Order: sequence, then C-alpha cells, then structure tokens
Amino acid sequence: MVIPLGERQDDSVCARMPLAGVTVVDVSTLFAGPYAAQLLADFGAEVTKVEHPSGDPLRRFGQSHDGVPLLWKVLNRNKKCVTLDLKRAEDKDRFLAVVRDADVLIENFRPGTLERWGLGPDVLREVNPALVVTRVTAFGQDGPYADRPGFGTIAEAMSGLASMSGEPDGAPLLPSFPLGDALAGLHAALASMIALHARGRTGRGQIADVAITEAVIGALGAQITGYDTARAKPVRVGNGSTNNAPRNVYRCADGTWVAVSAPAQSVAERVITLVGRPDLVDEPWFATGAGRVRYRALIDGLVGGWIADRDRDEVVAAFERADAAVAPIYEVDDVLDDPHFRAREVAVRVPDGELGTVLMQNVPFRLSETPGRVRWAGPPLGAHTDELLARLSAERGTTSGT
Repeated sequence: MVIPLGERQDDSVCARMPLAGVTVVDVSTLFAGPYAAQLLADFGAEVTKVEHPSGDPLRRFGQSHDGVPLLWKVLNRNKKCVTLDLKRAEDKDRFLAVVRDADVLIENFRPGTLERWGLGPDVLREVNPALVVTRVTAFGQDGPYADRPGFGTIAEAMSGLASMSGEPDGAPLLPSFPLGDALAGLHAALASMIALHARGRTGRGQIADVAITEAVIGALGAQITGYDTARAKPVRVGNGSTNNAPRNVYRCADGTWVAVSAPAQSVAERVITLVGRPDLVDEPWFATGAGRVRYRALIDGLVGGWIADRDRDEVVAAFERADAAVAPIYEVDDVLDDPHFRAREVAVRVPDGELGTVLMQNVPFRLSETPGRVRWAGPPLGAHTDELLARLSAERGTTSGT
C-alpha cells in the first residue's frame, strides 16, 4: 500500500495520535536510526525516509520473501519513502527544503559525513533554527574513536556485555540479534523527544549525540559502580545470575525448556518448597540472594531434577499454583499462538502493496488516551518521490507568485 505524501490513512485516527503534527526526516540507514524514527512514526509523527537512489542497505539485509526485504517492512513502517542523492546540488536543495519544515532530523552517518556534503548541523539549523538534529554513531561525535566505523556488534563487544555473557568456561557471547542498535534507537527516540520538549521552552533546536556504545553501557546496571567500589568484574555464569538463585533454564521430560527466576526471598522459598526441600529455607545461607548463589549447584540440581521428571505443562501449572515465577522457552510460533499475547495483540497484520499483508510486532507500549498504531508497512524504494517533487514545485510556484 502506497500512502501519498501529505495524506494520512484514517485522518481522524491520525489526528488524535500524540505526535500528530511532528515532522521527522529520517536520513539514517540500517537499524538504530531507522528504529528511532519508526517509534516516532508509530505514534503519529509524519516521517519522510530519505534514501540514496541505490536504496538503504537494509533493503538488501536479512530475510526476504519474493524478493521483498522483510526487516525493511518493519523498521520503516508508517514512513513515506523518497530518494535523493545528497551529493547532487539539485537534490541537496530539495533536501534542505524538506528540512526547512521539519522538527527532527535523524542521521547515523560516520561523523563528518554530512559536513563533507555541505549539510552539517550548522547548515541545517541555519535553514531551520528550531530543528532537532539527532546523530547516532558507534562512538559519538567526538573522542579518540569518533571516526571509527562501528555497529551494534562493536558496541556489544566494547561495552562489557559480551564479556559477561556466555558459559563460565566458554567464549564471550554476542547477542543473536542487533541488541545494541535497538537500545541506541530507543535512546535516540527519547533524546529527540526530550529535545523537542526543551524547544517548547527555549524556541531553539539542538543536537542530540547518541553513541551506541554508551547506550549499551548505560543498560548494564551497576557494573562500573561495582568495579569502582570493590574492583569486582562481572563474570560469565551462563543462564545463571550473580545476584540470586534459582535462576536458570531447565529441560522438561518432554524435551521442552522452561526458565525459572527467584529474585525475591519469598519466591525462592516457594520454589524450593515446591521441589521438595522446604528444610533449606531454614538454612542461614538461604536468607540472601548472595548466599543462595554460593549454593547454586545444589539449588540447580534440585530444581532441575524436579523439572526433568515432568512435562512442561505440568511444570508450569505447578509453579503457577505455588505462585512462583516460571516461563516456557518460546520460539516464534509459540509467541504467536500464546493466548495472552494474542489478547494483547502483540502482533498485528497490516496491508502492503507488495506482499498483500504483513504480520509484524505491534507498537511496543500502550498509551491509554493516545495510542500508537501500525498504519502501513515499509514502502518500496522511492514510492513517494514524485509526490515530494510535485509538492516542492508547487511550493516554489506559490512563493514566486506572491
């Protein structure tokens, strides 16, 4: 489905969305920047995705169906796609004309790239002093590593995340999905909204500098504080925890898996009672998470042995009766079949001109009065370029006639 520039699908709904009237130019590529713009688009911002005529590399990344890139459909949903070559003078002028009316610009080129094209923040904000320029890079806009190339994987490695992930005797473990980019995208969306809120008081835009490395470092809790105070480094404990036990994944009799976590003392007591060892509750070491961690092998043996004798449904039912936290280890089809996720509409099917319909994850959080909405999937390359050019031509004609 192609949504014309300047038109909205279901105007009455869009007008009530919380970011209705906010205009965003998304000139970023791949994951982190486009995800930030997607989140804003989900809540009604009018996002114009600007691509080079060869297309965002994301169009050639990951799984496709009938030649149509599926990740593109998700990350660029609710956006309007135009192609401009920002190295060409004519397209540069068109780009600046779009920026002139925008509230936010999101980019994730290596530092200095926009400046080399004559489109640095100084130029953009001269055209539009109220513009928020959100810049997403691996290491930030300054510092010794600013010019290095980098993506989420680099941030996951250098943040300390990989070193604390994996089995104790195994290699450091990287996430199997772009976690660092997703965290940076969330930070970039939040930074953009904070800057817009500040603009309401100052009347001025500003530059938001988002580093993927710093987004991941910030999400890792107190590891820096722990090292500073006690020289304690995180260690790899597999699926376990350094803060509490039991916390692990356990295999059931039918070959499926469940995850168990007991961060609270009362929950740990209920779990150990359920598996037949209520006497351990009275042990002094059982009274704290750190104490239970010292006896992790004993606890895991008891919990794991009890679970191994039962099918998953029996395990889950028993834990629920005991008011203890357990969850089945789901694959994607399990997520789609789960009655809770279905009731919450975690996945939504949207119309698409290339694939007919596309099923994808829904807006990731809910607002009671002004909810977000997935209105259409990521459009084909340049789907709205002609309409953009027509609009700019009409605006020039109106200006010259006054």
